[in-house]
Amino acid sequence: MVQTSNIQKSRFLKKISIISTFGGLLFGYDTGVINGSLTFMSRKDQLNLTAVTQGAVTSSLTLGAALGAVFTGRLSDKYGRRKLLRTLAVIFFFATLGCSFSPTASVIIICRFILGLAVGGASAIVPTFLSEMAPSSIRGSIVSQDQFMIVLGQLLAYIFNAILGSISGNPGIWRYMIAIATIPAVILWFGMLLVPETPRWLAAKGRTAKALEVLKMIRDEMEAQKELKVIQSNINTEENLKRVTFKDLGIPWIRRLVLIGIGIGIAQQIAGVNIVMYYGTTILEKAGFGVKAALIANIGNGMVSVISALVYMKFLANRFNRRTMLLLGYTATTLSMAALSIVTFKLTGSALLPFLVIALTMIFLAFFQGTIGPVTWLEMSEILPLRVRGLGMGIATFFLWIGTFCVGFMYPILLKTVGLTCSFIVFVVFGVIDILFTYKFVPETRNKSLEELEESFRNYNMKNCKEAYVQS
Repeated sequence: MVQTSNIQKSRFLKKISIISTFGGLLFGYDTGVINGSLTFMSRKDQLNLTAVTQGAVTSSLTLGAALGAVFTGRLSDKYGRRKLLRTLAVIFFFATLGCSFSPTASVIIICRFILGLAVGGASAIVPTFLSEMAPSSIRGSIVSQDQFMIVLGQLLAYIFNAILGSISGNPGIWRYMIAIATIPAVILWFGMLLVPETPRWLAAKGRTAKALEVLKMIRDEMEAQKELKVIQSNINTEENLKRVTFKDLGIPWIRRLVLIGIGIGIAQQIAGVNIVMYYGTTILEKAGFGVKAALIANIGNGMVSVISALVYMKFLANRFNRRTMLLLGYTATTLSMAALSIVTFKLTGSALLPFLVIALTMIFLAFFQGTIGPVTWLEMSEILPLRVRGLGMGIATFFLWIGTFCVGFMYPILLKTVGLTCSFIVFVVFGVIDILFTYKFVPETRNKSLEELEESFRNYNMKNCKEAYVQS
């Protein structure tokens, strides 16, 4: 009977994680759909986009996401993670329709900016929601499910782009590519009706009985009681931060963690993943593929991303240290970018070049989505203290999205100005910076409860600086 009850609790936790990560699915689809649809909307009989307006259409979503992350993170501290996710589902739905029906470049830029508010909100709230629901022993796999759903959303975007772009002769087919995202938005809204608020947020608001009720839905009785006591003890310690404001970021140990979170977010973006996610089709066309061949080949990138994220979630998340995985990922992605710069320089005009480019982008994505992608969100959701978790996660994610905006806006211009080879070299340099930052500053968080991590960070001092950062 006890075993049956535990199985039911495990299934309910799984249902919670699947429903909430539809926010990640929307995040992935809305960022991935531009990779393919951009070719069609750029035509003269459609939106007639230049290199600058291509960058603006692509990156307007990420600028909105930066603002959405910081403000929704703050609002989620006040109103709850669950309520904010339902609100975001509504924004996803109507902003997607606005993008689909846009008559001009200016209108779609505005609509994608609004859509970005929801994307940024989901990117900040979903990992926080999952980390506050999951037991510490499986938190890695639970939180990394969000990354899996993000890349699944991107893969679905690539598949629909390839199918619609290949079978339809209608240059306005990009509108249908975009509109498909309304379906998961509806599922997210209705699904969140079945999901409870996180016990940590409830306890922070003084709703202890409700927090215990939720814990009992996803933990056994003794574990639920024990975890609630730890949460309450942590809340009592943080009593002076009940009214969270930006002034709280002036507290040295909190400021330090937020700065590390910001660094982790920026590092992920300057590694170069979004030149593949947003402009993969364009890169393949530059390498020698035709439009339809590039759309189809790009599905391979999406499949590799999904498989790699799944491997991390199922086999690596709870077995290997976060910091180690980040160092491995940045080393491999930097070497992949270096290889891309070499082959595009040496084999320009060769029939072999497009196939080498797709192979190397797949290698890049295999390491990125199997290490950096999920671990970034995992680390950011784990290192921030409870009382400022929403605010801190929002700020860190804001800078992550600012990094995405800069990459998304500048890459078409960079590509046109310096060419394919030099554009890859730029990201080799950024990759080296990422390796150095991770080695020096990123802490280890695996196999510790959020409360244990917070206590260790609060008691951090210069004497144990080296020990705290060089765990393995």
